[in-house]
This record gives sequence, C-alpha cells and structure tokens, in this order.
Amino acid sequence: MKKTWWKESVVYQIYPRSFKDSNGDGIGDLNGITEKLDYLKELGIDVIWLSPVYESPNDDNGYDISNYQGIMKEFGTMEDFDRMLARAHELGIRIVMDLVVNHTSDEHPWFVESRKSKDNPYRDYYIWKEGKDGREPNNWSSCFGGSAWKYDEATDMYFLHLFSPKQPDLNWENERVRRAVYEMMDWWCQKGIDGFRMDVISMISKDPAYPDGELKENGYGDYGPYVYNGPRVHEYLQEMNREVLSRYDLLTVGECAGVTVEEARRYANLDSRELNMVFQFEHMNLDGGETFKWNDRKIDLVELKQTLSKWQTQLHEKAWNSLYWCNHDQPRILSRLGNDGDAYREISAKMLATCLHMMQGTPYIYQGEELGMTNVPFSSLEDFRDIESINAYHEYVERGRITPEDMMRYLCCKSRDNARTPMQWNDEKNAGFTEGAPWIMVNPNYPKINAKEQLSRETSVFHYYQKLIRLRKEHEIIVYGNYTLLLPEDPALYVYTRELDGEKLLVVCNFSDQAKDFSLPEGFSPRKLTRLIGNYDRPAAEVRMELSPYETIVFLQASK
Repeated sequence: MKKTWWKESVVYQIYPRSFKDSNGDGIGDLNGITEKLDYLKELGIDVIWLSPVYESPNDDNGYDISNYQGIMKEFGTMEDFDRMLARAHELGIRIVMDLVVNHTSDEHPWFVESRKSKDNPYRDYYIWKEGKDGREPNNWSSCFGGSAWKYDEATDMYFLHLFSPKQPDLNWENERVRRAVYEMMDWWCQKGIDGFRMDVISMISKDPAYPDGELKENGYGDYGPYVYNGPRVHEYLQEMNREVLSRYDLLTVGECAGVTVEEARRYANLDSRELNMVFQFEHMNLDGGETFKWNDRKIDLVELKQTLSKWQTQLHEKAWNSLYWCNHDQPRILSRLGNDGDAYREISAKMLATCLHMMQGTPYIYQGEELGMTNVPFSSLEDFRDIESINAYHEYVERGRITPEDMMRYLCCKSRDNARTPMQWNDEKNAGFTEGAPWIMVNPNYPKINAKEQLSRETSVFHYYQKLIRLRKEHEIIVYGNYTLLLPEDPALYVYTRELDGEKLLVVCNFSDQAKDFSLPEGFSPRKLTRLIGNYDRPAAEVRMELSPYETIVFLQASK
C-alpha cells in the first residue's frame, strides 16, 4: 500500500466560533486559534480542519458563504488568517479549509445578481424552476424542514435550497460555476493551505429530471435518490482534481451523505483521481428512527461493529477510511456511546478513543473530545442556536408528532449544539473561553472538565490521546495493518486484530458498565504480548482475563 503523509496524520477539527475568543466579544476567532496552537502541538496532532471562517451572514453558522475570499468580521481579518497559517506551519501543523460549494449564501453577489432577472448573466449559476399547478417544481423536502424550494416574486420562479432558504444550491451543470469554484480553490492553495474538507460534496450533481420523491412522514418527498451521488458527481470531482487538487500536495476529504462502500471506492480510490477519503454516516445513523435522529435510542454495539468492520475490510487496499466519532454536526460521543457519569467518564472516553484510533484510516478528533467533553443540559429552546434543532422542535411539536417534553430530551441527546458549546480551557469564568458573554451557553461541568486540569494530570484523557497519537507514529501496523473483527455477535465487547508483515495487534474494548470475561484468541500467546496502551493498570496479558467496566487494552505481538 502506498504510504502518504495524510494516511499517517491525525486531524483535529476546530469550530472557530467556539474554540477561543481573543477580544471579549463572546465569539471565538482566528487570533484565539493562533493563541492555542501550542496546545495542539503538545497534543501531537498533524492537521487542523478549520470549519468555515469566510464572510457569511451566519444563517447556518458559517456554512452559508457570501464571499469565499474574505474572512467573517467576527473571526478577524485575512491578515489574522495569514498569521495563524504561518504560525501553524512553523509548528509543523497543516491547515485544511472547509469547502462549501454545493450552495452559497443568498447574500453572495452571484445570487444577488441571479435573482434580478431571467436573462441576468448569473441566472444560471443557481437552480431555478417554474412552479407546477401553482406549487413548487417538485415535492422535495429541505434538510432543515419544509420545502426545498423558495418562491421568488421578482421572476415568478422557484430556486432550490436543499438546506436553509438562505442557502441556494449552485448549478454545477454550468461550466462557468465550476470554473469560478476552481479558481477560488486555487487562490487558497496558492496562499499555502494544505487541503479541503468538502461539505456535502456528494450532493453537487442532481438528477436533471427533478422528479418527485417518495413521500416521507412530514408530507414532503425524499430527494436522496436524485441528489446523493448524482449522475455527474464523479465527472465533476475528476475535473476538480485535474484543475486544482493534483497540482498541490493536499489532504482532501469529502462529506458524502448517502455514500455506500461501492461509491466510496470511486470517490477515494487509491488512483487519486478524485479525493483522498470520504466521511460516511452509516455508523452515525444507527440510532435513527421514524422521526429522523430525534429520539433517545442507543446505538446497538453488534450493529456498530458490523458497520465499521464493513468499511474497514471492503475499503482495504481499494480506498482510504476516515475515522471519527465526533464533529460539529454530531452530539458528544461520550454521552452517546460511552458513560458521562463521574464514575466512568474518563475510563469510557479512553476506551472509545482506543477503539477508533487503532483502526485503519485517518483519525479525526473534534475539539474537546480529547478532554472527554460531554453533551449539555440545555433546559429550554432558547438555549439552542442551531437552525436544524430549532426548526425540528417546531415541526415535530407543532404537528403533534412529539410532546414538548420528549422533544427537549431528544434535542439534549442529539442536537448539533451539544458539540458547539465553548471549548473548556480552565475552571475560570466561561471556562476561559471568553471574557464577554458567550454566543452560546457554556457546559456547566467546565470546573470539572477542562484543559488546564488535564494538562496537569498524567492520567487524564488529554494525555491518553497524546499517547494514542504517538503510538500511531511509532507503529506502522496501526496505520497500514489489515483488520479482522472477532466476536461479531458479542453485545458488550468490541475486539479486533490488525496484522502487518507478521506483526499482530489485538484491540479489546468493553462497551459495558459490567465486568466481562475475555479469553485470548487463537494465535496470541501471553508471553509474546507487549501491552501498548490501556485505561486500567493491567500489568500483563493472561489467557483468561476479567475486563473491568469500559476497559480497553491493546497488545502487540511481534513477528518472531
């Protein structure tokens, strides 16, 4: 397998609004990031994925861009960005930008022009359609609720917005749109950035017939079959690769809603014609249901093992995996899949980290994950800032589908805002995030869970992540070894092996709050095993072991 720096890297996602505020306005900014780069260097990460910092009216927290080559005033200036980039590079940290090109803001100059008239030169930059029988062009729903079409009186037509009405979809069929996007990407590459995380990139090519979708329980049609992995998406990405990506040494990862293993092999094929890797959502959707993600179900471990193992084995030597539990769109994994109570919070955080970081693929850490940050005890709808969460509350409660009490509980379990509360730096006011009033509430557990405390304690979650990152750099088997799942039907234990050039790695994770018996699998001998890492003091391997609640342990068996 070809060795590359981005396969061997560990990526850290920063959500700038919530990372560190340097000027007391309650909003994180670029200078705040620069201030904390030494912290990330100490953690040991190689790459920062920076969520959008471009000019934006902020309808969807920066994912609605009005100027791709300007910085949102709340975050600072382009000079601040350049200073941050230079300092990161001095420390050996690469910067990957969030690329949002399925849609723009409705305040982007292209759309301002596009809606003026049917014959405007920018009209065809977006997707405009005539209505049908006085209604929308088709029955598609928006990701954020309601119709995916908005009527525009000026020209008596509708434009498509698969997200917010303030996020009109770009028309990738138009070659001038594609050229403009590639020129913008090249501009950033010449500035010296190190890659792109591509927002909902699997949705840029739509079925040109725009047919009605199968009706969902909300009364709208499902656009998925006509948008995900559309007819020309691979053509567009190969063109992007030829025009921009192949000319630089970049990390590229596509957020690919609706992606299958088969499609992922095309997006992230090892021939490097499109992207390096994709984000898939199968494992994150295992606790979904009839009301989308709005429930308090738990992910079933047997299903989780089956899903993650499929991606591990079926992409092996064909494409490259990205590994993640958390990001700005997901609740905190510790509350979702671990145990966020005092007794097992740190133990289970370490177990979850081990389970992920020992797999094949590039690991992504979301800010605060390395501290064991948890979901947030929001108490009212006024506490939320996320457009998806607020719209979902109104949609399900006002239609009588879910009671207000249940919906609040579901939001506390699954809202994206769980990941977006301020980074917990210390036990001082506002967790050391800001001297002002924070744009969203701080998790009240910050006096107990914060970076300052963890940096001072060798047994902390932070230092455990530091060791996981170091091990990946010391042992090629962790990066490149093949993967085999053991005990697939065990409801509590996630056990797998990695193998490379005769070396073997045995990874054992107890996902339960009960002690569990475990026997070494065939081919592993206690006297040949070296313990690489674990979250309990277990001196050596035994043929039969009793695993403590949420225990994890990794053994290495040498080739001789």
